[in-house]
Amino acid sequence: MHLSRIGHWLYRRAENILALMLGIMFLAFIGQIVFRYFLNFPIGWTSELTVIMWLWLVLWGAAFVVRENEEIRFDLVYGAVGPTARRVMVILSSLALLGLYIFSLPAVVDYVTFMKVERTAYLKIRFDYLYSIYVIFAVAVICRYGWLLWKALRRAPKEVDPTTASSGL
Repeated sequence: MHLSRIGHWLYRRAENILALMLGIMFLAFIGQIVFRYFLNFPIGWTSELTVIMWLWLVLWGAAFVVRENEEIRFDLVYGAVGPTARRVMVILSSLALLGLYIFSLPAVVDYVTFMKVERTAYLKIRFDYLYSIYVIFAVAVICRYGWLLWKALRRAPKEVDPTTASSGL
């Protein structure tokens, strides 16, 4: 029970960070419009900040906010088969994704750390800091699919009810 509360609290903080990034991206975008079209003084850092926030927003959200049942999948096939076939599908897809991400992780870390020599044009943010979110994302995906594999090996996935699919609200 205590771990569940901690997990829920961490999930809410991840959502808060995601909302903050979306707010920063929106304000930078509005600032870019105001400076370019109303003040006739285009500035580049707002565009750079918008792109950075978009990158972090997508990968942060995929790593920590989007739940497994909200991910895109072939629901027509997955929902049409029985529990044993769903279990096999989860095991095979988890093994494939774990293999790919674990195999690529050392090269990803090497590349991200190598990028410390480059900086963004306007904000002068080191690229290794900027792209570190991908390493965080990859580790989160490895943990998520490791957990899904463990659950699938222990028991069959839950029944799929397409009428209960939601947008996460």
